[in-house]
Amino acid sequence: MTRSHAVFLVLILAISICEAASIFQPISDSYRSAALDLFKPVDGSFASLEETYEALRTFEILGINKKPDVSTATCGTVAKALGSLSSTPKDLFDALRVNSILKCKINAEVFEGIISRLQAAVSGASSLLDFYYSIGSLGLIKDQTSKADLYLSDAEGIFRSIKALSQSDGRWRYSSNNPESSTFAAGIALEALARVVSLASSEVDQSMIGTVKNDILKLFDSIEKYDDGAFYFDEKVVNVPEHSGPLSTSSSVVRGLTAFTTVATGSLNLPGDKILGLAKFFLGIGIPGDAKDFFNQIDSLACLESNRVSIPLILSLPSTVVSLTKKENLMVKVNTVLGSKAPSLTVKLVRAYSTSSKDTSIIENKELSFDPERVVYFLDALPDSVDVGSYIFVFKVVLHDSEHKDVYVTGTLTHVQIFMTGLIKTGNAEIAVLDNDLGSIETQRKLDLAGENAVSLSANHLQKLRLSFQLTTPRGSAFKPHQAFLKLRHETKVEHVFLVRNSGKKFEITLDFLGLVEKLFYLSGKYDIQLTVGDAVMENSLLSDIGYVDLDLPEAPEKAPRPPPQAVDPYSRYGPKAEISHIFRAPEKRPPQELSLTFSGLILLPFIGFLIGLIRLGVNLKNFPTSSVPATFAILFHVGIAAVLLLYVLFWLKLDLFTTLKTLSFLGVFLMFVGHRILSHLASASSKLKSA
Repeated sequence: MTRSHAVFLVLILAISICEAASIFQPISDSYRSAALDLFKPVDGSFASLEETYEALRTFEILGINKKPDVSTATCGTVAKALGSLSSTPKDLFDALRVNSILKCKINAEVFEGIISRLQAAVSGASSLLDFYYSIGSLGLIKDQTSKADLYLSDAEGIFRSIKALSQSDGRWRYSSNNPESSTFAAGIALEALARVVSLASSEVDQSMIGTVKNDILKLFDSIEKYDDGAFYFDEKVVNVPEHSGPLSTSSSVVRGLTAFTTVATGSLNLPGDKILGLAKFFLGIGIPGDAKDFFNQIDSLACLESNRVSIPLILSLPSTVVSLTKKENLMVKVNTVLGSKAPSLTVKLVRAYSTSSKDTSIIENKELSFDPERVVYFLDALPDSVDVGSYIFVFKVVLHDSEHKDVYVTGTLTHVQIFMTGLIKTGNAEIAVLDNDLGSIETQRKLDLAGENAVSLSANHLQKLRLSFQLTTPRGSAFKPHQAFLKLRHETKVEHVFLVRNSGKKFEITLDFLGLVEKLFYLSGKYDIQLTVGDAVMENSLLSDIGYVDLDLPEAPEKAPRPPPQAVDPYSRYGPKAEISHIFRAPEKRPPQELSLTFSGLILLPFIGFLIGLIRLGVNLKNFPTSSVPATFAILFHVGIAAVLLLYVLFWLKLDLFTTLKTLSFLGVFLMFVGHRILSHLASASSKLKSA
C-alpha cells in the first residue's frame, strides 16, 4: 500500500472509533502529571500571588504530595502584601487566599489593621469587584483567625447594594454605571453574597435569599447545551470588563452557586441534568494547556463534588473496545468527578442494539455484576447474537439508598457506543486468469491471505484476472469490512487501485484487461498484486502481497494517455548522494634537483650583493639614538620592518592575499607612526649639530 492509501485507511478507522458516543472520564493521574508541568515556580516562587493560589489550590484538590516547596519565598511575599498600606483589596484578597493554604505566621496586629481598612472599603464600595474583594478578604480573615466577632455592621444593606446590580435574566452588572450585564459577574456576585451572609451578625432576611435563588434559576434558564449532554455558560456580550470564554464563565457560576448554597437555607430546585451536564462539560474538555484554564476546570469540579444541590456521578468505561476473540468482559465504572468512590448503587444495561439495526435489541434489562476488588461493574457474558461490529449500549444507574437520591445525580440514561472486535477468518481465497471469450479458467492459484504468497501469473489484454475470498467472524457469520482494495503496481512505480465488492457470501473482483488498457496506459510488464482489507472492528486487518502478473498489452496509439509523472520522494533529496569518483591528472615532470638549487642560488645573489654594499658604504649604528624614548621608537621601527619582511615570507609559504593585505595595513600604520617619531628625532639632532 502506498503512503497515501495507508494514511487514508488509518484515518477512516480512527474516525469510526472516535465517532462513538462521548465518554466522560473522571479525574485521573494524568491530571496530576499535567498540574506539575503547568505550575512550575521560578526561583522558589510563582509570578504572582494569584497564580500561587491557583497552583496551591490545584495541588490541594488533586492530592499531590510531591509538589514544589514555595512556602519560604511565598510567605515573605504574603507578609509584605498584608503589611503594606499601599496594597489594594485585590492584593489583600490574593494574599489571604494563599495564606489560607500555607498558614504563614502573620501577627494579629497585621490582621487588625487590615480589618479596619477593609471595612472602610466595603462602606465606600461602588462596584461589584470592590464588594467581592473587600468582603471576601474579611471572610478569609475570619476563617484564619479566632475573631468570632468579625461581622459586617450593615449586612442586609450591603446585601441589597449588591443585589441592586442584578438583572431580570439572572445576570449581574459590574457597576451601576455599566448597563451591560455579565454571566461571569453573576458568579462573582453569588460568592460575594455568600460572604455577606456568613459575616452577618444575625440571620439575613429570607425573602432576599429567596430572591437570589430565583435569580439563580433564571440564570440556569440561559444555560447552553452541547449534543453530547454537556451544559455550559457563556457571555452574551463581549464589551464587559471580565469577558471570558465558556470555561471561565461556567467556572465562575459554579463557584458562586456552591458558595451561596452552602450558606443559604432550604433547597434549590435546580434540574439535576444541568448539574450533571456542567460536570460533563468540565470533564469533556480534556486537559487544558493553560494554567488558568486548568485551575478553573479542577476548582469547578471540586465545587461540584462538594455542592449542596446535587453531586454528579459519572459513568465511564475503561475501554469502549471489547474483543470477542479474547473473551473480554464489558466493564463500567461509576465515580464522582474527582474519581472518588460512589455510594452503593446498581448499573443496569437497559438495552443494546446494533448501529445498523436500531429497532432490534440484542440485550435487554441486564444487571451488571460488581467486582469489589477492582471497583468495576461488568457484564458476565455476551449472547451469541453479539458479533463483531458497532453497538449502542444504554446504561442506567440506580442508587440503593433513597437518601442518596437527594444528594447525588446520575442522569437518566447513558448511551455509549461499543466496538466488538475479533479475529476475522479468511477462506476460499483464489486468484485466476480467465479467457475473455469463454470465461474458462486458464490459470488458477489458491491463496493463504493470512500467510505468505508468491503467485506468478501471465496474461494478455484479451484475458481477465479474478480474485475472490471469504471473510468470517468469530461467530461464524459472513463479515463485510469497511474497505477492501486490490492494487496493481507496475515496475515503473505506476499504481492502480480497484475496489473489491461483496457479491453475496464472498468478495470478488474481476479485471477485464481489454477494457483497462487505457487506464493501464498500455504498459506491459510485471505488475505486483497487493490486497488490503481493513475495518475498525477487525483485529487482523490484511495487507497481503499476493505476487505478480506479467501483462502483455498492445502498443500504445499515438494519442493514447501517458502515465502521470511520479512524485519525487522528499526524503530522497536529503539522503546520501552517489559517491563521486575523480581521477586526478598525473603530475608534470619536474626539472633536475641541481637546476633548482642553482636557480635558488642565483636568487640569493642580489641579497648577498646588498650586504656587501652595506659593508663597503660603512654602514654603522653611530647615529642610533641613546635617549630612552627615541631609542624605543628606533627599536620599534626596525622591529616593524622585520615584521613586514616576515609577513612577506609567510605570504609566500601559507597566507592568502587578503589576510596579508589586512595585516600589512596595520603594520604600515604602525611603521608610519614610529618612523615619523624617529625621523623627527634624527632631524632635530642634525639641526642642533649644524647650529653648534
